Amino acid sequence: MLPFRPIVFLLLLVMIAPMTAEAKTKKKPWLTVEVTGVDEGLSRNIYAHLGSLPENDAQRRAFLFTVQDNVNAALESMGYYHGALEQELQRHDKGPWVLDLKINPGPAVHLLWVDIQVDGKFRNSPAFEQWLAKVKLRPGDVLNQGSYEEVKSQLLALALSKGYFNARYVTSRITVNRDVNTATITLHLNSGPRYRFGEVKFEGTDLQPDMLQQLIPFKPYSAYSTQKVGNLNRELLDTGYFSNIKVIPQIEQASHTQVPISVQLTPKPANTIDLGIGVEIGNTSENKPEPKASVTWRTPKINSYGHSQETTIEWSRDSLAQDSYRFQSTYTIPLTHPLDDRLQIKLGLLKDRYGVVQVYDPDAREFDTTGQLESTKGFVEVLRQQRLKGNWLLGYSIQGLQESYKQSGQEYDPRYVLFGAGIQKTKRGDNTLDPKSGYRSTYSIQYADPSLGSEIRLTKMQASYLWVDTFFSKHRLVARLDLGINLVPDEDLARVPPSLRYFAGGDNSIRGYGYQELGPTIDTETPEGTLREVIGGRYLAVGSLEYQYYLTPSWRLAAFVDAGNAFDKNEFKPVVAVGPGIHWISPVGPIKLDVGFGLNKTATLDRSWRIHLTMGSVL
Repeated sequence: MLPFRPIVFLLLLVMIAPMTAEAKTKKKPWLTVEVTGVDEGLSRNIYAHLGSLPENDAQRRAFLFTVQDNVNAALESMGYYHGALEQELQRHDKGPWVLDLKINPGPAVHLLWVDIQVDGKFRNSPAFEQWLAKVKLRPGDVLNQGSYEEVKSQLLALALSKGYFNARYVTSRITVNRDVNTATITLHLNSGPRYRFGEVKFEGTDLQPDMLQQLIPFKPYSAYSTQKVGNLNRELLDTGYFSNIKVIPQIEQASHTQVPISVQLTPKPANTIDLGIGVEIGNTSENKPEPKASVTWRTPKINSYGHSQETTIEWSRDSLAQDSYRFQSTYTIPLTHPLDDRLQIKLGLLKDRYGVVQVYDPDAREFDTTGQLESTKGFVEVLRQQRLKGNWLLGYSIQGLQESYKQSGQEYDPRYVLFGAGIQKTKRGDNTLDPKSGYRSTYSIQYADPSLGSEIRLTKMQASYLWVDTFFSKHRLVARLDLGINLVPDEDLARVPPSLRYFAGGDNSIRGYGYQELGPTIDTETPEGTLREVIGGRYLAVGSLEYQYYLTPSWRLAAFVDAGNAFDKNEFKPVVAVGPGIHWISPVGPIKLDVGFGLNKTATLDRSWRIHLTMGSVL
């Protein structure tokens, strides 16, 4: 904190110095202008046509000489051809001259008809028909030359984006009849032939040519489209192999209406290492800030077949000095498609914490929190993910798992072979980092059986749904639902490891409570006294509804309610939390600061509040 005041002082000096210099060098104006008699839109247009105010006597004379012409041009550009101007100039020996412009715009010119025609194949294009239906120039509207120029530019730009590179206007004019105050607009475009995609050449990479060809989202010699060029750029970006991508249509080298495409690629560094240090800020009856640290090593491209790897090591310590760590390494192999069909081999070793562990203090007649349910898990998994039609993502896997934990004073070390399958679909209303609308639905199932190498028979099923929509441009709703069920005999429940059980609480569950600290409890008598543990449940039902209001495009306020819990048979005790939030839509994605207030007291927790700081898009 020591450098803070000097830094602020220097910043003030930096900010004040230019302002002081500007104040010293700013000259007094030579002329001021006041426009009256017209509405705000016409007034702004008149000031724009008048241009910058003069800065010397010669400029002032020139400015005054052109006032009449500039005002007439401003009025006519917005459909007023019978305007009357009265000028009153006040000259002063000292101080600026004052020019009052009293304007009577007169009657407006209205459009009698609008004639937009296209010759060539573009005339039958669905894109042209859709654009034409949305054109805002209509008979009866007041003539606005700016709107005319905008429509003219839009039509030509649309034709070019669809590959009609020879498109030219045969006729483009506005005809005004001042006597009856009407105007007509004529736009006749000759589109010419539609160009097609030619050969696509990749430069700057040693990836296998067949692999790159699979990323091209259009067929050879198909009709040209700027959107498809953008899709190719996005496909290449999504691979994660490149730091810079340039997809350049070489129109000047087109032959027989075929446009060659040059793709210039810059690979990412062979290896990158990301370091992260942070603190989780929260407040329950026992919690204090918890330090966290992480290291991530990435190799975006190991060989010409596009193999890649990512290895992460994380460490954290809670307020009771309990450590957690996670090591996970993922090796990815593209199969039939670099993005739509991938095989992943995962190795991991995790020490994690779940729920709450308490011991009864007979003197204080209350339970004291002593820690959490600790679990150490090692696993190896082989997972294949494929993108199906309709943008569904299918995954199926086999995972070997061994997990050690202590519950109710007894040690457990079960082994599992889990066979899993899942399907997910995400739809976004736009491609921004903060989509205005969209949804994501996810469904998964895992199965374990003693005859297939597992400790017990277990069927784990999960479903989640996220929905986002924006109303009236500034009002956004986010709804979330998470459901889960474990089918397992009652006598085998304790041998279901914590990582396969259900817990609630945390940033993406029930805010206001800590990560995975909610769920059913069990009391056990031990030599040290009564032991109470949150052990997780076989069922999960958590929902959330959040309202967001945009103060500006970059800042919004939020209010949310989260509810639900993890539970066992006939023991559903929902927990509710509410709270406000403020979100900054940063250049790298939304950064959200939410404060959750728990409304329920549980068997192990009093009503709590917690600060949640998260980053990233909901979709």
